[in-house]
Amino acid sequence: MPNNPAVTKAVIPVAGLGTRFLPATKAIPKEMLPVVDKPAIQYVVEEAVSAGLDDILLVTGRAKGAIEDHFDRAPELEQALQAKGDDERLARIMEPTELATMHYTRQNNPRGLGHAVLCAAHHVGNVPFAVLLGDDFIHPSDPLLRRMIDVRNQFGGSVLALMQVDSDQVSQYGVAAIEPTDTENVVTVRDLVEKPAPADAPSNWIIVGRYVCDPAVFGVLEETPPGRGNEIQLTDALKTLAQMPADEGGGVRGVQFRGRRFDTGNPVDYLRTIIQFALERRDVAAEFLPWLRKYLDDLP
Repeated sequence: MPNNPAVTKAVIPVAGLGTRFLPATKAIPKEMLPVVDKPAIQYVVEEAVSAGLDDILLVTGRAKGAIEDHFDRAPELEQALQAKGDDERLARIMEPTELATMHYTRQNNPRGLGHAVLCAAHHVGNVPFAVLLGDDFIHPSDPLLRRMIDVRNQFGGSVLALMQVDSDQVSQYGVAAIEPTDTENVVTVRDLVEKPAPADAPSNWIIVGRYVCDPAVFGVLEETPPGRGNEIQLTDALKTLAQMPADEGGGVRGVQFRGRRFDTGNPVDYLRTIIQFALERRDVAAEFLPWLRKYLDDLP
């Protein structure tokens, strides 16, 4: 087993403009849109914390101040709730302020996911770290990130989360060329192909928005030219790492994830996520589910 430093830091890029949710995201960060009664970004931070990561860096952009405010104290609101004796809501607004040690850095120019990760280099330093994308929700009961960290500890290098899709869907994603290992649900990633035609796809295992990266990725990103969309792509850097020797931080593995993932990157999938999370909440489902059933029954 490689002698690896512990993974304790997470990088969460949140600088995107959220154009698929306009006009709602003209003044409100997409990451602050609620899933039932909690903003999407809080679920992502909670996932990192549940995997043992207590040092969280959010890579932000302009007009994202509401995200920082959410994880900060709100003395006036706290005092108002205390005065009313509303201990339940007071505890709920205090929860995000106590999750982890939060840090922020600015991505001044939206130059792609690879550039956002590169903005974290100074904070992360020379240790492995996780990257979580806010558009992908992993169900809180599925410990994907913890499993990925275990794989990093076993093999070294970098680790991707992979999910299997139907062949007609591969053209929407980055797809991994993989080889099996002796460890169940863990594969070696030999290559990555961005949005291939179904006939050209090396597999039907796609990359989803969870990564555990060796710090060697920073040096690779610095040398990675802009790719698709004239942006610096993390996928391009990972392709390079897959070909590099292990003693230079190379090697990429994939964890084949068969759990529950929710895509909140577009309005329809976002609504699906809200409904599923609402139905899993006893305090919400008791009233919401009968209404939903009646509404569906009444549809023409």
